[in-house]
Amino acid sequence: MAIIRLYMTMSLDGYVAGPDDSADAPLGIGGFRLFDWLDRRAEPGPSGQVFNEAMSTRAVVSGRRTYELAGRWQGDHHDGVPIFVLTHDVPDDPPPGGVRYVTDVVECAEQARAAAGDGDVMVHGAGAAQALLRAGQLDELELHVVPVLLGQGRRLFDNLPAERVELDLVRRLSTPETEAPAQRVTHLRYRVRHP
Repeated sequence: MAIIRLYMTMSLDGYVAGPDDSADAPLGIGGFRLFDWLDRRAEPGPSGQVFNEAMSTRAVVSGRRTYELAGRWQGDHHDGVPIFVLTHDVPDDPPPGGVRYVTDVVECAEQARAAAGDGDVMVHGAGAAQALLRAGQLDELELHVVPVLLGQGRRLFDNLPAERVELDLVRRLSTPETEAPAQRVTHLRYRVRHP
C-alpha cells in the first residue's frame, strides 16, 4: 500500500510561511527564505536526494489553500501525477490537468493511495496534513527544518486537537557545515505511530 508522506519545509520555530501570506505573496513576508535549500536540489547530497524522492512520488494530496496559492501548479505538480485537492467546497470551474477535488479526507487518502499504486503519495499544505493526521491517514512526515526563526506566520501544526501523536525518527539527513548558511537544512523523516 502506498505511503502518504507530508513533505514540508519549516523554520525552527515551526512556521511554514511568513506573516501575511496571500495570492500575491504565497509564502508571506520573509517566507521564501525557507526554500533556499532548494538551490542545491539538482546536486548530489542530502537536499538533492530528498528532492528526487519527492519528485518520484506517484500522487499528490494538497489542501485547497496551498493549491490555490501555488497557482494550481497549472494542473501538473510533477510528471502528470494525479493531484487530489482536499476542499470543503468544490468550485464550479473544472479543474485543470489531473486534478480532482475531494471533500472527505478518508476518501481523498483512499483515492490517492489507489492512484499511487506501489509508489508514495506526497502531501502539501498544513491544513491537509492536519486533516490527514486527525483521520489517521498520514503515515510519515518529511520535515525540512531550516535554521532560521521567522517569529510569525503560518505554523504547521496550529490546529491539532489536544491529543498526543507519537512519532518515530526513521531518517535524519543534514547538509554539510561547509554549505553556505542559506542552503543549510536538516531533513527529518518521522513515521506516525497509529494506535
